[in-house]
Amino acid sequence: MKGKHLLSISDISDEDIASFMAGAVELKTRGRSSSLNGKILALLFEKPSLRTRVSYEVGMRQLGGEVVYLSPAEVGLGERESTADVARVLGRYVDAISARTFAHKTVEELACYAGVPVINALSDLEHPCQALADLLTVYEKKGGLKGVTLAFIGDGNNVAHSLLLATALAGMHFRIASPAGHAVQEDIMRTAQEYADATGASILCTREPSEAVRGADVVYTDVWTSMGQEEESEERRRAFTGYQVNAGLLGLASKDAIFMHDLPAHRGEEVTDDVMDGPQSVVFDQAENRMHAQKALLVKLLGAT
Repeated sequence: MKGKHLLSISDISDEDIASFMAGAVELKTRGRSSSLNGKILALLFEKPSLRTRVSYEVGMRQLGGEVVYLSPAEVGLGERESTADVARVLGRYVDAISARTFAHKTVEELACYAGVPVINALSDLEHPCQALADLLTVYEKKGGLKGVTLAFIGDGNNVAHSLLLATALAGMHFRIASPAGHAVQEDIMRTAQEYADATGASILCTREPSEAVRGADVVYTDVWTSMGQEEESEERRRAFTGYQVNAGLLGLASKDAIFMHDLPAHRGEEVTDDVMDGPQSVVFDQAENRMHAQKALLVKLLGAT
């Protein structure tokens, strides 16, 4: 890795992708180990989560380590106490911090002052842990990553940002269909294009879901309204009309295409029940892989042997 933190997918290299895949598969097969005996991970959350909290807690314990969970009420980042001071204190107690925050600048500030590895477990800009789990899922289901075409239907949000960067690093072809005003950020796109130029990947941005999905190996979607955007929900439903992944849209993909969703899903909005629960869905394998990908990340960051 390029540093001791994972704040963005850009903190890893294309060579790291192969290492992460091999490490995650090995840890998934082995189950429990003593790799992180004596290590303590702090989970610092401004937002609640099912998969992020449980996958980190169970994964860390399977590696022999321990976890301390800190809720928003217990810390009050930037309100009860400054982010810098929280980071300085936690850095004296724990071996690593996994932070789930609203603003990306919060994880950057934690990394600046903590003195221990900081992992971005979700921010408004990126969701790198999810992207690593997504690549692991594609790797398992498709037998590799390079040359695989992934179509993302929906908002150019934090999940899309990390997935775009990760697929470009892995040499995958990324297509995204988003309505006007909901495209990925230009700086993320520029970085991803640099990676794609180096790895032989390609990137397509379109407003037409059918164009993105046609012939794709993977079809991926996410909620139209993320946590913190609830006041925009009606406006977003109108904007994303026509972007639902249903049987008709999925039928345009490759015959052996898989369907992915990072969860939680708003069934009946961005995806229909028959797709979520259908034979092409790997959504719950994908959710499980959060734990295995994060275990590989923790082992790498904490320098265990």
